[in-house]
Amino acid sequence: MSRLERITSDPQICHGQPVVRGLRYPVQMLLELMASGMSVDEIMDDYPDLERDDVLAALEYGALASGGHTVVSVSAA
Repeated sequence: MSRLERITSDPQICHGQPVVRGLRYPVQMLLELMASGMSVDEIMDDYPDLERDDVLAALEYGALASGGHTVVSVSAA
């Protein structure tokens, strides 16, 4: 099950960077937090408006992008 529909891109939000549900949490930031050793639960404790599927969507996006796939974010309407 893909969670990529949670990742959006809008030029008006974070300069068009891929973010989670338009919440101004860039995918890159979430990936960096996980790379630093934070668990999904710790991230959700620090950012209570995020859901587990948001963090997993960021991880899925990063995995696809690092594998050479072009990942196209859906623009927020």
